[in-house]
Amino acid sequence: MGAQLRVYKRRIRSVTATKKITKAMEMIAASRVVKAQRKVAASTPYATELTRAVTAVGTGSNTKHPLTTQAETVVRSAVLLLTSDRGLAGAFNSNAIKAAEQLTARLEAEGKQVDTYIVGRRGLAHYNFRERKVVESWSGFTDEPTYADAKKVAGPLIEAIEKETADGGVDELHIVYTEFVSMMTQTAIDSRLLPLSLEEVAKEAAPKGEILPLYDFEPSAEDVLDALLPRYVESRIYNALLQSAASKHAATRRAMKSATDNAGELITTLSRLANAARQAEITQEISEIVGGSAALADATAGSDR
Repeated sequence: MGAQLRVYKRRIRSVTATKKITKAMEMIAASRVVKAQRKVAASTPYATELTRAVTAVGTGSNTKHPLTTQAETVVRSAVLLLTSDRGLAGAFNSNAIKAAEQLTARLEAEGKQVDTYIVGRRGLAHYNFRERKVVESWSGFTDEPTYADAKKVAGPLIEAIEKETADGGVDELHIVYTEFVSMMTQTAIDSRLLPLSLEEVAKEAAPKGEILPLYDFEPSAEDVLDALLPRYVESRIYNALLQSAASKHAATRRAMKSATDNAGELITTLSRLANAARQAEITQEISEIVGGSAALADATAGSDR
């Protein structure tokens, strides 16, 4: 019984130490998710208005540009997958990877070649383990991304969209990331960044009663679109990185809270088992003492006779 009691006490100490760690990680994630939410809220209006500006230029001119014109035959597509550098976030990374794999399967079923770009060590490790080709990857900034990080990611993608497919370029660009809906809900989604669907943007603006303005372009609409292309891609990727970071922190907070609660329940269970083992040990000792005392009394009574 004494050995079993020591085992219970050792496990209680171990689980208690783990509970302190998960509680600290929960508090850290809770503080970071608030900052990430503020950054998402600050970046979204810029990305939205930039998309509106690009749409206005695209609808107000007949210029054929990679930003707004769909290729007649799409040969190759680029898929940018956003994951995190660290785990301990529940199903955050697995949901994003699953969405990217479903998108890739759908594009390949349409007869398109798919070039995969990945942000985050978790997504890269998944693809490397399965020996899948990754054109380029980035890591080290997923918890707190900056606009400079978004520009670094956007550079190779812009180069690919500007190249001819015969030279290794792509006809369209998709992004897969986790959208931050609330502290309890984060959804992995895929979206086509390029070419921009002018009809979809117009449909979104129609219910609001918005009318896109008309512009005169100097020197030309094509030059304006050339200037807006990198800004549009960078802003959308930056907003997606912020959404993904906020979602990751919220998922970590939820996972660590669950781990903390489970640790508390396990400590309660182990404490009850330890108390039962200690009570059994005390009962056994009392029984041994009573039995020894009775045996001694019988021996004494026999010698007196």
